[in-house]
Amino acid sequence: MTAPKIEVDYTVLDCPDPAALAGYYAKVLGWKPTSDDGDWVVIQGPGELRLAFQRAPEFTPIDWPSDGIKIHLDFVVDDMKEAEDYVLEIGATKIEGNENHPGFAVFRDPVGHLFCLCRRG
Repeated sequence: MTAPKIEVDYTVLDCPDPAALAGYYAKVLGWKPTSDDGDWVVIQGPGELRLAFQRAPEFTPIDWPSDGIKIHLDFVVDDMKEAEDYVLEIGATKIEGNENHPGFAVFRDPVGHLFCLCRRG
């Protein structure tokens, strides 16, 4: 059987307030919102890159590391210190620094999703 064409449309993050979390990631990535119906917000990056945020009033973040990592976002940066300072200033919480993992650090966004800043190269 030949595989049908299947493409990624969105990466979707559940959250209690889609507009607020979309605003956070729009600041982190420098992307622009393209749609917002109150329960579903999309931000657009270069090309076809998009993130969507879906209302989930009962969203509860995982307890990392005891729950393991189910899914997370990796962001590549040129200047780790500058990027860390910025994401912390706009609402992230640092979970584990790059002193434990050369080249990357682990954070939570304002509602608790995990993401990493990874040094380019």
